[in-house]
Amino acid sequence: MPYEKFDRSQLKLKPLSERKHELDLNVILNIEDPIPEFDHPHLDSLKKRIWQAHQAESSVIMMMGAHVIRSGVSPFLIELMKKGLITHFALNGAGAIHDFELAMIGATTESVAKYIRKGQFGLWRETGKINEAAQQGVKEDIGLGEAIGKKIEQGNFAHKDISLLAAGYRYQIPVTIHASIGCDIIHEHPNCSGSAIGKTSYTDFLILAHSINNLENGVFLNFGSAVTGPEIFLKCLAMARNKAHQEDRKIEDFTTAVFDLLNLEQEDTERPPAKSNTNYYFRPWKNILARPTAEGGESFYIRGKHRKTISNLAKKLLKKDDL
Repeated sequence: MPYEKFDRSQLKLKPLSERKHELDLNVILNIEDPIPEFDHPHLDSLKKRIWQAHQAESSVIMMMGAHVIRSGVSPFLIELMKKGLITHFALNGAGAIHDFELAMIGATTESVAKYIRKGQFGLWRETGKINEAAQQGVKEDIGLGEAIGKKIEQGNFAHKDISLLAAGYRYQIPVTIHASIGCDIIHEHPNCSGSAIGKTSYTDFLILAHSINNLENGVFLNFGSAVTGPEIFLKCLAMARNKAHQEDRKIEDFTTAVFDLLNLEQEDTERPPAKSNTNYYFRPWKNILARPTAEGGESFYIRGKHRKTISNLAKKLLKKDDL
């Protein structure tokens, strides 16, 4: 006998105009703006490796958590995309939501503490249009990132110029979305199709695996994704290496880097942490810094806030001298 299911038709959605937003366009850091001070010896090493990967036509992939979009650095990411210095961006579902809302209304982010008490958290009508994009993506047999990017780029979005997803569609650079069913506010909505989210996000998983197939002499960067990014990367790398072994080639000599806030800079992050170390459960260490580069390549850990690390790395990359 089937279990009873929640009836989403009973939900009351409100317009975004009634939501108090915690971030607006004031957070956006433009290319010409003064950037926050930050320096780290690994930034110059990464600059060199990214440019070498660019010249070798190898993949340079940036995986990120949603806080990267919230930090206001999208103009820098779009510029790196335009220059071909990043060849693939990979976001979680929340990252897509923040990008979509900023493009639509120039604001994003709600107080979870406030709205969860009222039973209104996440139930905002316009944000649910992302679900429409997913369903259209099924019809067109494209990934979730491309489907949302197309909706923003071709729609009446006042701030599409700061949308990473729209830029990806415009310049035909993959911006993939790796959703976890039940994790994102749009999954609450009556118009959400789990099968559409699943199909289009799985298409994006395969697109990412294809990019990782070209990671030899390339670079994989992870900004603030503590679970989704490291786990997806490991599976895609296994698939790519399986194919490479059959073709008598290797995917071993590449660079990885993790940007986060944990104080790991005194650790030997190129070796997996011992199980007695509480940082054993910090997946980026094992799955990005240690295991993938065990047979070759190099890894870096950089501690800092995304607004500082990304803007400073981008400025270095966009300045080609001293390579």
